Amino acid sequence: MDDKASVGNISVSSDSVSTLNSEDFVLVSRLGDDTPGSSANNGSDEEKTGLKIVGNGSEQQLQKELEDVLMDPSVAELAHGGGAPSSGRGDPAGGGDHDLSPNTAAAPETQISPDPFSDELSTPHKGSPGTPIPDEDSVVFNKLTYLGCASVNAPRSEVEALRMMTILRAQCQMPLDVTLSVPGVSEGTVRLLEPQANSEIANYPIYKILFCVRGHDGTPESDCFAFTESHYNAEIFRIHVFRCEIQEAVSRILYSFATAFRRSAKKTLLSGLAPPLTPDSDVFTFTVSLEIKEDDGKGTFSAVAKDKDKNSFKLRPGMDKKIVIYVQQTSNKELAIERCFGLLLSPRKNVKNSDMHLLDLESMGKSSDGKSYIITGSWNPNTPQFQAVNEETPKDKFMYMTTAVDLVITEVEEPVRFLLETRVRVCSPNDRLFWPFSKRSFTETYYLKLRQMERKSNNDTLYEVLSLESESERERKKTTASPNILPSASHGSMVPSPPEDDEEEDNDEPLLSGSGDVSKECAEKILETWGDLLSKWHLNLSARPKQLPALVRSGVPEALRGEVWQLLAGCHNNDHQVEEYRTLITKESPQDSAITRDINRTFPAHDYFKDTGGDGQDSLYKICKAYSVYDEEIGYCQGQSFLAAVLLLHMPEEQAFSVLVKIMFDPRYALRELFKQNFEDLHCKFFQLERLMQEYIPDLYNHFLNVGLEAHMYASQWFLTLFTAKFPLYMVFHIIDLLLCEGISVIFNVALALLKTSREDLLATDFEGALKFFRVPVPKRYRSEENAKKLMELACSIKISQKKLKKFEKEYHAMREQQEQEFVYPSLVNV
Repeated sequence: MDDKASVGNISVSSDSVSTLNSEDFVLVSRLGDDTPGSSANNGSDEEKTGLKIVGNGSEQQLQKELEDVLMDPSVAELAHGGGAPSSGRGDPAGGGDHDLSPNTAAAPETQISPDPFSDELSTPHKGSPGTPIPDEDSVVFNKLTYLGCASVNAPRSEVEALRMMTILRAQCQMPLDVTLSVPGVSEGTVRLLEPQANSEIANYPIYKILFCVRGHDGTPESDCFAFTESHYNAEIFRIHVFRCEIQEAVSRILYSFATAFRRSAKKTLLSGLAPPLTPDSDVFTFTVSLEIKEDDGKGTFSAVAKDKDKNSFKLRPGMDKKIVIYVQQTSNKELAIERCFGLLLSPRKNVKNSDMHLLDLESMGKSSDGKSYIITGSWNPNTPQFQAVNEETPKDKFMYMTTAVDLVITEVEEPVRFLLETRVRVCSPNDRLFWPFSKRSFTETYYLKLRQMERKSNNDTLYEVLSLESESERERKKTTASPNILPSASHGSMVPSPPEDDEEEDNDEPLLSGSGDVSKECAEKILETWGDLLSKWHLNLSARPKQLPALVRSGVPEALRGEVWQLLAGCHNNDHQVEEYRTLITKESPQDSAITRDINRTFPAHDYFKDTGGDGQDSLYKICKAYSVYDEEIGYCQGQSFLAAVLLLHMPEEQAFSVLVKIMFDPRYALRELFKQNFEDLHCKFFQLERLMQEYIPDLYNHFLNVGLEAHMYASQWFLTLFTAKFPLYMVFHIIDLLLCEGISVIFNVALALLKTSREDLLATDFEGALKFFRVPVPKRYRSEENAKKLMELACSIKISQKKLKKFEKEYHAMREQQEQEFVYPSLVNV
């Protein structure tokens, strides 16, 4: 999986939102591994050891040894099979008190120390790891068990993290009871405490914690969570695994990590401690160079050439590659680059963070002369996300590629990302690639503007990033600035505004399904409100909280949709269906050819589904196939794949299948009824919509009568796919929020809102014009997030009583009965 992954979870019973990433704070679906091939080189399972304590019994030594084990990068190289010492209070899993004799499962040379936290050894020593926790804005969690740690090569890989969680949970024979303190700000420190004495065992600054993950429901690890951290400045990453006696605590713990990762602490300027900065004294200049190397077929990698005329790298398809980045500071006080925690690539320019894909880091560190910091990563061009830069480029053409490197700089509060946009051309294998060539690297200059912050310790200087700008951006701003518009005191520098979406509505190309970006960012107050609601909801899953409908009408935060959708659908306890799904996907479907045909046409605009044979299409195929076997009466119908794709973007296959089954069968939604009996219920819905139009928008209703436009001609997809087929994802996801909360009737609300907002345009159209308007301009109008918000607000404001819908349903069936009688007895009718 690409670097979609990455942040957090407030989930208690959902696998869908299960990871936190300190880099970009985005809550995501679990769709696979974050780092292609990341787990392949991590060594065998047996090499991943649990925590071991080796010591001779004195308190200070034992505490120091425990800290060393928790902080020492060589912990994974200790003997196999060891476990953490018990606190003497028994195994939370129910194993009773542990014998503190040497661990028979450990290697012969490994000894388990006496309990370092027994009553007689609980007095903290000044300056030792047993020092009581300092005052800090933090959340403290009790009844946790530390299961151990191990080294990992892919610190942001969910798959790898879950694998290590399974191994450590199985290996740990003497778990260690701990208390966990999670800070509320990014400058804070995560601390492990001894429960009885509240003394500190080990600590991890937030900026060194890279990733958090929780165990999946239905697995033994459902009560576990883990985080990965970097060890000092070395290229070593480790995972620490914990188990919660109270499973619900996992939700709150990861939510606390999300709060800390948010980096929302208030910054205060350092005043009076340093002389005022001159205009340029806060600007630090860097040069960043990019070099691409290719496998030359002789076991070595050689730098590829750059086309002299177009200044683009000349690549060959199918060849393994390496990216080498050189970072050199060229002005101001020298800043210390601590490490690189991400090297990313995307085959486009002007990309978003979600478009970037992690490369495997091979090495990082200072050059031999100490002037540059060099990062090397491997690039397998045959992976689907890099397919665009692995296919031969048309002659005399080129494409863009974006490379990003994320650096932790000791004096800078947040990681710094340098983005390089370069031209590349994929040549025919027969092309002469090394002649003529220019220099083999691409270099860009960057201006990093920092502001000095107040620091608790006056010995250290800490900066916050104000801006980071490349020389290319500066030049681009100069050339795009309009010479006819001068800055004024009231308006400042004017720049041309981008065209409105409406300006593009005139072209005849319909919007591709799966279009639109959905930000995972959310105001902290809203997240806190949802966090409190979810905590209360999990205490009584049989009753929805009273404030839930009002919150859902405003839209569920994208970060939480996977969990909230499962709770709304009642799929929080679906282990039996998960097992059933795994059986169903092994069976043959009579509609396999139709499913295969539709998969390629579902969400072609979305990166996850656009690649034939990719993870997205594979998961989508399996869900549609499983449902067609599960529901023999309906089987597979066109439209199901769009709804399944929306669910897959928020949760794993098994959970997506369970929610799909709920939407199809549950009486609140009963979507499968629309596909039964020659779509009889669907036609009833069309009749109800037209009757609602007659009441709410009578002039448009009459206009459609005059031009001969019936509801089934424009609203079929609205009902059969729940608007998922043609509309932008921001709007689609909000509709599914409402559907799962309030039932199938919300489709009428959205349909009426669409008709109301398009009323004036539709009144001016004829039959053909109206159909084209529904097909092209209407979906495009809601690419604008603001337009989509207004539409959903209008939809939520329309009050449609269930009694009225029932009345219209009776009218429809009475009309159908009369039509059938007229068909059976035509002679009597004629008389």
